[in-house]
Amino acid sequence: MPEDLVVRRETHIPAPQAAVFALLTDPERILRWMGTEAQVEPQPGGLYLVNVTGARFARGTFREVVPVHRLAYSFGWEGSEAVPPGSSLIEIDLIERPDGTLLRLTQTGLPNAEQCDGHAQGWAHYMGRLVEVAAGRDPGPDPWHGRTGE
Repeated sequence: MPEDLVVRRETHIPAPQAAVFALLTDPERILRWMGTEAQVEPQPGGLYLVNVTGARFARGTFREVVPVHRLAYSFGWEGSEAVPPGSSLIEIDLIERPDGTLLRLTQTGLPNAEQCDGHAQGWAHYMGRLVEVAAGRDPGPDPWHGRTGE
């Protein structure tokens, strides 16, 4: 796969791995930083379904779940021809650090540079909100609420 069609993001989160893992896998906790509805079954073969903006559902299937350390799941957008459900792969590694957790995200399987740019912007936006929640702060209303995108 061409290296330019890979989204990579890293961020430091001022919380222990277990707390970050819960923010990524517990539906109620996910909604603190992203989305309006979430149904997740964090086990291999389990469903990943999040209404990210209140107008756009991301859907996939968990492929790998290693509690507090790693998640991998297929990902795509309901109703999208460019990135349909399950067409890309998200891998998240949580690496313990003395002052929190390093979250390393990789997304592969996107069809073109435009989709990579859009998803990189999306992950930057939502990872910023995740950091706020993990630090015990309220990120406020999501300015992307209602966005439909393609």
